[in-house]
Amino acid sequence: MPGSSFGTIFKVSTFGESHGKAIGCIVDGCPAGLDFDLDFIQQELDRRRPGQSAIVTQRKESDTVQVLSGVFEGKTTGTPIAMIIPNEDQRSKDYEHLAEAFRPSHADYTWHVKYGGHRDHRGGGRSSARETAARVAAGALAKLFLRTQGIFVHAYVSQVGALQLTQAYTELDLALTESNEVRCPDPEMAERMIELIRAVRKDGDTIGGIVTGLAFGCPAGLGEPVFDKLHADLGKAMLSINAAKGFEYGSGFAGVSLRGSEHNEAPPAPELAAQAGSKPNTGGGILGGISDGRDIHFRVAFKPVATIMREQDTYNAEGEPTTVKGKGRHDPCVLPRAVPIVEAMTALVLADHLLRQRSAQ
Repeated sequence: MPGSSFGTIFKVSTFGESHGKAIGCIVDGCPAGLDFDLDFIQQELDRRRPGQSAIVTQRKESDTVQVLSGVFEGKTTGTPIAMIIPNEDQRSKDYEHLAEAFRPSHADYTWHVKYGGHRDHRGGGRSSARETAARVAAGALAKLFLRTQGIFVHAYVSQVGALQLTQAYTELDLALTESNEVRCPDPEMAERMIELIRAVRKDGDTIGGIVTGLAFGCPAGLGEPVFDKLHADLGKAMLSINAAKGFEYGSGFAGVSLRGSEHNEAPPAPELAAQAGSKPNTGGGILGGISDGRDIHFRVAFKPVATIMREQDTYNAEGEPTTVKGKGRHDPCVLPRAVPIVEAMTALVLADHLLRQRSAQ
C-alpha cells in the first residue's frame, strides 16, 4: 500500500487493520549488534494500549508483541525485523451501521472515494488509530538505538481543551509525566485535565489538546537540505498521526509577534551546545533545517476525537442524508495515548537522520 512506509535508512513499514487478525511492522536498516530489549518494547506498547485507565477507550487489548525475524541471541542481526501485535477484542457489530453511512470528520468518505467504494468500515479499517501500535513498536526499537548514542526522547500533555500549562519544559519535573493517567508533568494541572475529560465523556462528547515533544542529547548536524530538513521530517511524522491537526517547533506561531531583534539567536558555542534549556532557543534546537545541538522542542495539536456518543447529521454512499451515532468504545480524548506515539515518531525521525548523517562526512 503506497504511503505505508516511513524513513530512508532506518525505515519502517506498517500493516494491518483495526479489526483484522493483527497489526504489525517491518523495520529495515536497524544496525546489527543492538541489544534487543523486548521488555522495553512491550513497556512502550503498554503506554499506548487501550483500556489502561478510565479516561481512554475500554477496548481490551493486551498488545502483546511477537518478534518474527531480525533478532538472534538477544541482538539485532541487521536484517529486517518483523513484529506483529494480534488483535484480541474486536467488536465489529458496533460498526455495522457504518457500512454505508459516513461518520462526520472521519476518513470514511475520503477512503470510500479513493479506493473505489470498497473500504473496511469496521473500526475504520486501516485508517484507525489502532495502526499506531505498530509505530510504537518500531519507535521503541529506534529509542533503543538512540540511547546508545546518548539521545533521549520525551513527550507530555501540555494542554487539554482550554487548560494549558504555562511553564516551559525546563521548569517542569518531567519525571512526573507517567505519574498520572493524562501524562501531564504538573500534578495539579493533571487533576484538572482528568476532571475535564471525565466531564466531557459523561456528556457524550470529546475534547482535543496539545502534546509537547522533546529530544535531549541530539548532536548538531542532523537534517538534510533542502527538502528533508529535520523540522520538515518531524512535521511530516507528527501530522501522519491520527487526529493531529497542527505542528510547530521552537517559537512556532507565537514567534510572529516578535521582531527579528527579539527572535534572532546566535549559534550555540560548542561547549554549550548540548546544555539543556539553553536560551533563547527560538529555533527549537534546529537552525536552517539542521539540528544545532540544543534541546529539540515542538508541539503537536490534536483535534477532538471524531466519534461522539451523540446523533449527528451525515450522508450515505448514495448521497442521501442520514444520521449516525457513535457506538462501542472510544477515547473521549486522544492525548494520553498520543504521548508514546509522538515519542515513537520522533525517535524514528532522529534514528533515520542519525544514520543518514554518517554518510555526509
